[in-house]
Amino acid sequence: MGLAEVLGRTARRSDSTLRYGEGIEHVVELWWPDSGPVTSTVVVLHGGFWAAEYDRAHIRPLCAELARHGHLTAALEYHRVGQDRGGWPGTFADIANGLDALPALTGGLVKGDRTVLLGHSAGGHLALWAASRHRLPPGSPGRDGTPLRAKGVVSLAGVCDLAEAYRLDLDGGAVGRLLGVGPASFPDRYHAADPARLLPLDARCVLIHGDKDDRVPLEISERFHRLATAHGDDVTLTRLAGADHFELIDPDAPAFAAVLDALRTVLAHDR
Repeated sequence: MGLAEVLGRTARRSDSTLRYGEGIEHVVELWWPDSGPVTSTVVVLHGGFWAAEYDRAHIRPLCAELARHGHLTAALEYHRVGQDRGGWPGTFADIANGLDALPALTGGLVKGDRTVLLGHSAGGHLALWAASRHRLPPGSPGRDGTPLRAKGVVSLAGVCDLAEAYRLDLDGGAVGRLLGVGPASFPDRYHAADPARLLPLDARCVLIHGDKDDRVPLEISERFHRLATAHGDDVTLTRLAGADHFELIDPDAPAFAAVLDALRTVLAHDR
């Protein structure tokens, strides 16, 4: 599956759109479960290497299908590189503020102990970072306030290790564009932005990655898995044979079964 096919997919419209701030991208789209009460929430963070040209539109089919399987699903938008407020530190502040606003915006339906953060590609990085906010150094974006502590994280082909992604020059310098610098120039910035440097996560984590991914190599998730395990985290790596980067967000692909299984695993976990 290629990028053009992903961008060309359509899905049923979200049931509601909420605002968590005054910026043009400070919105959350919600899909309500098809039936029954809200017992779990999946907050979905889209990928696109943090770039302005890729918004939440391409993740809507996945969100709609997750709702059909019983989850209140929230697609959290954020300002991206190339936009005002995008990049460092605005993108990170958006994720933190949006997550922390969800309980009040939904009338208390979103509860941390029944919420899973699910991110694809760059969104995988943001999901892992958001779950690590309790480890942020003082003064870091997203450190203030009372962070929503999610039950766990599902990372789909996530950019889990920013320093390694910078070294590999993913998407021709995407990490440098996000943070404005490389790790050697501003190590403190990477310490505050890179989930691989904020371990232990202290939350259940499932990493899913295809072995045919030509955009974010499998070794990124493998490296994060080793680091998190060494820190004592409860983390699982699921390698999908023959899967590419975009199959992981295609609800019609075989990979979707692994996504549903990962959500069940996280939600059933006892802290």
